[in-house]
Amino acid sequence: MVRSGLNYVNRHILFFVNKFIFVSGGVCSSLGKGVAASSLGALLECRGLNVCMVKCDPYINVDAGTMSPFQHGEVYVTDDGAETDLDLGNYARFTSSPLSRANSITTGQVYEAVIRKEREGRFLGRTVQVIPHITDEIKSRITAVARETPDTDVVIVEIGGTVGDIESIPFLEAARQMIHECGRSNALSVHLTLIPEVAGGELKTKPTQHSVKAMQEMGIQPDILICRAPDMLDDANRRKIALFCNVESDAVFTSYHVDTTIYEIPLIFFNQKLDLVALRKLGIESRHADLDAWQSVMDRLRAPQGNVRIGLVGKYTELHDAYKSVYEALFHAGLENGVTVELVKIDSSILEEPSGEEGALDGYKVDGLLIPGGFGQRGIYGMVNAARWARKAKTPYFGICLGMQIMVIEWGRDVLGWADADSTEFNRDTGHPVISLLEEQEDVVNYGGTMRLGKSESVLEPDTLIFAAYGGLRIFERHRHRYEFSNAYREEMTESGLKLAAFTPDGLLVECVQWPDHPWGLGVQFHPEYKSKPTAAHPLFRDFIAAAKARMEGVNANAE
Repeated sequence: MVRSGLNYVNRHILFFVNKFIFVSGGVCSSLGKGVAASSLGALLECRGLNVCMVKCDPYINVDAGTMSPFQHGEVYVTDDGAETDLDLGNYARFTSSPLSRANSITTGQVYEAVIRKEREGRFLGRTVQVIPHITDEIKSRITAVARETPDTDVVIVEIGGTVGDIESIPFLEAARQMIHECGRSNALSVHLTLIPEVAGGELKTKPTQHSVKAMQEMGIQPDILICRAPDMLDDANRRKIALFCNVESDAVFTSYHVDTTIYEIPLIFFNQKLDLVALRKLGIESRHADLDAWQSVMDRLRAPQGNVRIGLVGKYTELHDAYKSVYEALFHAGLENGVTVELVKIDSSILEEPSGEEGALDGYKVDGLLIPGGFGQRGIYGMVNAARWARKAKTPYFGICLGMQIMVIEWGRDVLGWADADSTEFNRDTGHPVISLLEEQEDVVNYGGTMRLGKSESVLEPDTLIFAAYGGLRIFERHRHRYEFSNAYREEMTESGLKLAAFTPDGLLVECVQWPDHPWGLGVQFHPEYKSKPTAAHPLFRDFIAAAKARMEGVNANAE
C-alpha cells in the first residue's frame, strides 16, 4: 500500500491522506472524462496499486434513478442498490474498484445532508454556507470512501460537468481545498480539454488555454493535461500548451479518436507514459506494469472469426448511452466468442404497426434478438411481437428485466390464448395480470430509490440454459424493477410448457424463464449487463452470442 501516513484535522473532519487524483473537464461536455479516469485507474491497477473510483455529479437530483434515459443515459446499479450515473459502469468495466452508494456523490445528496444537519441543530446556530459547510460535506464523503476501503492506495475523483458551470463550483472548490490540505505530493489535478480542428486541418490550442485559465481562477493549477484531439499531438503543440498552461511538457497527453474500442485507451495512455508521470508526481515508486489482459482484448478484437447481427428491440434506441452496459456486454461476449457483434437497433414502436405482427423482423436478418429493461407503456406491444417472432423463428432470444416480462406476456397471449394477458404496469384492468406489482410496492408514493434494487441471490434449476451458463446452483445478480412474474399463473404457465428456471431462495419469486424446444430463449428478471467486463464476459451474454454465432454459421452453411 502507498500512503503518506499523514493525518490532519480540518474544520473538525479527520482525514487520513491516501493519494488523490481529481479529474475535471473543460471547453465542453462529453469529452470522455469517465473513460479517461477509468483508463488511468486501470493503468495504476496494472502496476499493482489498489484504486477506488468516485464520481461527483453536479445535478440536484439525489440520484439518477428518476432521470429519463434520453436525458442522462442508463442508470447503473451497484450491489447495495444505488442508482448512479453511467460512469460508474465505466469504472466497473475498466477497474476492480469497489463501487457502492458512497462512490456516487451528487449535489442533491450533499445539500440534503447539510439541510438535515441544520434542522437537527448540529451547526450550533451558525449561518450555513457553501463554504465551509457544503464543501466540508463533499470532502467528508470523498475521504469516507477511502476510510471504508482501507487497502486503497489511490482515490480517483471524477468531477462531472465542465469548468465554468455554476453547478460544479462547490466540487471544484472542495478539490482545491483537498489539494492544498493534502499537499501537491498527495493530490493531483488532471484536466481534460478539447483541441478542435478547424478548416485546413489546423489544431487550435486556445480553447485549452482558456479552460486551464478558468481552472486557475478557481485556484487549481492542473498538474496533468489530457487533450482530446483528432490525432496525436506533435511535440510543438505539446510544448506550446505546456508553456501557456503552466504545466510540464511531459505532462501533456493526447486522447485521440480511436476507430476500434474505448478499451484501447489504457494502452494509448500507457504508450504516452501517463501512469508514470502520475506516479512520479504522487511520489509513488514505479513498478512493473502488466498489461497482458488489455493487450489480449485488442488481439482478440483484431482477429474476429465471423460477424453476428444482434437486434436490440428497445424504447430508447436513439440514444446509445441509454443501453450502455448492454451494448458493452454484447461487445465483451463477442470478444470471448471470437466474433464481431453488429448491433441492429430497432425501435419497438415501429413493430406495433399492423405490418409488425409477423414478418417485420425478417428483413433485419438478425442472428439473435435482445430486449432490455425499460419502463412505461410506449412500444411495449412491439416488443411482444418481437418476442413472438423470435420464439417461432427459433432465433436466439435474450430478455433482460422487462425483456423477461415480455416473454411471459407473449406466452400468455399466444400459447395460452389469453388475448388480454398483460402487466399491471401497462393495463391495471387486465383480466390476466401475468406480471404484477410487488406486494411491498402497492402503497409506494415516492419513486426514487424505492424499487427492488441491488444484489440479490437466485437459485437455479438444473438442466436449464441459465444453469449451464453459470455452472452452479446459486448466483448473485443486481435488480432494478417493481413488477414480477405473477405467482397466480405459475401452474398454468408451467403446464403449458414454459420453463421456470430460477427462483429467489425462498421460492416465492420467479427470476428466470426459458422457452421449450428452442435453441436459446431465455429471460432473466435481473440485470447481468452490470457485471460484464472486456476481460471477462458475463456468462449469459457469452452463451447468448455463442447461440447467435451457431445460428449464423448454420444459415451460412445452408446458403452455400
